[in-house]
Amino acid sequence: MLALDNVDRNILRLLRVDARTSNAKLATEVGLSPSACLRRIKLLEQAGVIRGYTALIDATQSESIIAVIINITLERQTEEYLDKFEAAVRRHPEIRECYLMTAGSDYMLRVDVENAGAFERIHKEVLSTLPGVLRIHSSFSIRDVLAARSKQKR
Repeated sequence: MLALDNVDRNILRLLRVDARTSNAKLATEVGLSPSACLRRIKLLEQAGVIRGYTALIDATQSESIIAVIINITLERQTEEYLDKFEAAVRRHPEIRECYLMTAGSDYMLRVDVENAGAFERIHKEVLSTLPGVLRIHSSFSIRDVLAARSKQKR
């Protein structure tokens, strides 16, 4: 496990905002030489702190995507139930995110769909077949508020 210092945390913060920023600019912002900054990034990648890079797609420029947030309550919260549920979730690429939660529900999931019909299929064929599910509560997003964050900085 890699111990993160303030420079590492600053690098990660800046990469979250714009992962395509040049190494030279990133180095200047965190107060390192370009070679030292690149070395830090490589160490963060090798340690698994940075797992990868992705493109954020503007739904207005491509197909319209709706994020659906799903709260799942299990019949029981035993280790066996949690393990079976999590193993099943990993087998479904439609599920983009899955978090074990505290409070009201046991898990929060995110799926991206084109329309209500697409979500109905995922609900019937995936969510309702997951082991140990007692209750499914789904909410459709209206707009991604933070998606405009990189546009505002430019």
